[in-house]
Amino acid sequence: MRVAILDDYQDVALRAADWSPVHATIDVFRAPLGGEDAVVAALQPYDVLVTMRDRTALPKSTLERLPNLRLIVVTGRRIAAIDIAACAGLGITVSGTAPLAEGGAAELTWALILAAVKRLPAELASVRAGGWTTRLGTTLTGRTLGVLGLGRLGSQVAAVGNAFGMRVVAWSQNLTAERAAEAGAALVGKEELFAASDVLTIHLVLSDRTRGLVGEPELRRMKPDAWLVNTSRGPICDEEALLRACRERWIAGAALDVYDREPLPADHPLRTLDNVLASPHIGYVTEETYASWYGDAVENIVAFAKGSPIRVRHS
Repeated sequence: MRVAILDDYQDVALRAADWSPVHATIDVFRAPLGGEDAVVAALQPYDVLVTMRDRTALPKSTLERLPNLRLIVVTGRRIAAIDIAACAGLGITVSGTAPLAEGGAAELTWALILAAVKRLPAELASVRAGGWTTRLGTTLTGRTLGVLGLGRLGSQVAAVGNAFGMRVVAWSQNLTAERAAEAGAALVGKEELFAASDVLTIHLVLSDRTRGLVGEPELRRMKPDAWLVNTSRGPICDEEALLRACRERWIAGAALDVYDREPLPADHPLRTLDNVLASPHIGYVTEETYASWYGDAVENIVAFAKGSPIRVRHS
């Protein structure tokens, strides 16, 4: 049996878990494989793939060209990049990993918010260059935090906003006033959410309904000194509209961990705008998360090799 561990950008997969129970040849791919033909060429020899979230797409057209593939181990709650229905038709088992209750994405959201409003990148760069303070930051107490999507992560973010003494407001298409109150937020309309927020943070699942939900009209409603934060999924926000909003200073700027295309191209303008904080999709990239996911991957492969697959995903 041959196993491929995909997209191990930090080169940590083999250290994050004990792989000795897996009696197979294990190869690790640290860099993105590229387009579909490159993915097929690289992965044709393998019986088992261990993926990392949605970093490598495996649509039906790719899966049909991987005749040796028998098992895919997927990590994370929602896997949009893999055609699981096609796997069933091709006789490929898909095994998942246990969901995590940790708040890595919520923690990163607040790291980005604080870095943005306290102007940390510029201040840190000034000190490193031998200088001292260069600009004024913002106090969050008394300001308005807008939460777009008040699920598990959105609620965690809202709790911290309340701890900082912020007014927390929220909106999503199915959110009720009662559910918002339980999370310490006030339900407002979509237009008010964008108009009132000093910090607007996105915590929605990407779907046909939410793709492009934040576009030019929404960004135009925001205050000129407001920040937009996205640690959810890039395509929820219209990237071209966001670029214009930051370039033309409709808003103070954006703090982002997710993008339309990942990894973000080296020449992408989001890398260079002085009012954009861009991190490389690291909300879930923690020691604890990787230890859990890769540990589960080992168990999944061993169980599959014994003929008794576990954590089988059908959707």
